Amino acid sequence: MILHLVSFRFREGVTDADVDRLTAALREMAAGIPELLSYVAGPNLHLRPGGMDYAVAAVVARPEDLDTYLDHPAHLAVYDAHLSEMLAERAAAQLPLTDGTLR
Repeated sequence: MILHLVSFRFREGVTDADVDRLTAALREMAAGIPELLSYVAGPNLHLRPGGMDYAVAAVVARPEDLDTYLDHPAHLAVYDAHLSEMLAERAAAQLPLTDGTLR
């Protein structure tokens, strides 16, 4: 299994309403992509100083499932409708999950 982590820093002027719309769109998108075994998206709680504004954590079974998710028309549509105008910076990483959990 693979954990795909992505974090975003937003451009100046992005509102809480923009972030709420993005979150709703991502959750709806994730529900329609069966390759996503687990999916969490939301604004950073900023419990510690610094950090990005938003993050996504997705779990897939195989590398090709990650490609299917990232190239899925619903994912591309969310990017076009929301993220393309909001993004200032993006960072991503993939980590192995040996038993499907974060333990």
